[in-house]
Amino acid sequence: VQLQASGGGLVQAGGSLRLSCAASGRTFSGYTVGWFRQAPGKEREFVAAARWNGASIRYTDSVKGRFTIFGDNAENTVYLQMNSLKPEDTAVYYCAAKEGAETVPFDRLYNHWGQGTQVTVSS
Repeated sequence: VQLQASGGGLVQAGGSLRLSCAASGRTFSGYTVGWFRQAPGKEREFVAAARWNGASIRYTDSVKGRFTIFGDNAENTVYLQMNSLKPEDTAVYYCAAKEGAETVPFDRLYNHWGQGTQVTVSS
């Protein structure tokens, strides 16, 4: 499966963005889809993940209550809705996919990656 991430941009603190991860080559059926981010000078970190059917959603603690991962099967796209953005959310965001149902937060277990999309939150 090939992944295409989009939707990043510049937003003020408190604002919202919606990132998209579109799949091509096949559908997301049978996959777990995750979002990761990497800030300058930091390691890539887990943000959120969900099974292809929307089950077993997992978030990192710092985004709980602010970010929502959800999918649109008709569009073969997974979204990351980001609300109440903070400057510390600034990073390059990546979507990734892995076969199987385990929504694990470890990037090494995801073997399909999209290109990153830059999110910048100004204070």
